[in-house]
Amino acid sequence: MSSEKHGKTLVMTATYNEIENLPSLTDEILAAVPSADFLVIDDNSPDGTGVWCDSRAAQDPRVRCLHRSGKLGLGTAIVAGMKYAIENGYRLVVNMDADFSHHPRYLPSLLAGMDPAEGPPVDLMIGSRYVAGGGTQGWPLKRRLMSKAVNMYARWALWLSPHDCSGGFRCYRVSALERIDLNSIRSRGYSFQEEVLWLLRRSGAKIAETPIVFADREKGVSKINGKEAVNFVRIIAAMGVRNLFGR
Repeated sequence: MSSEKHGKTLVMTATYNEIENLPSLTDEILAAVPSADFLVIDDNSPDGTGVWCDSRAAQDPRVRCLHRSGKLGLGTAIVAGMKYAIENGYRLVVNMDADFSHHPRYLPSLLAGMDPAEGPPVDLMIGSRYVAGGGTQGWPLKRRLMSKAVNMYARWALWLSPHDCSGGFRCYRVSALERIDLNSIRSRGYSFQEEVLWLLRRSGAKIAETPIVFADREKGVSKINGKEAVNFVRIIAAMGVRNLFGR
């Protein structure tokens, strides 16, 4: 199916126990981009996130919910949303966190950057913390240093040019996603962001950044843990080796 069929935009977010955030997030997303559809990819949240989403979808045709059997990993959830966008003929798909760390007020600028007034269209626009005008809010020094180190490591190992390689607030051109093999992605967790960026770079995609301020979640519990960090280092190293050998 052609990804340019009707030119619509899909905004998506992966959820697990986000009932405290999702109702207000949904309202703000649809207010910021009223012509877009909003997809929630829920990993069988025991707090009723998926149930709430079904109820809202019954009232608003712009909202839909993709239910999964359990907590299967952030990367696989985003891939499921990307495949949904491809299969349903969307032109652009935005991924964002469900906890307001990625604020919906940045959606218009993220989308506008995909088709600049001058120059070629963009295939991936990153909501970036590390370009002029971007930043973080409420982060302790340790977390800021760790984030900088992660980005330096990914840029060095994978030969990536964006300043913010680990940020998940992104707008993808669906036709660019169709050019890469989504089924080949190994990352189930947070290293997904670097892996899909690496695949797009290798496919010749045009990548750009627009500034955002990333704010720590106010409600709910973070899903980041030590196991995710170890997997991140391992997967990025494996991709770096493939770079060296031209594979």
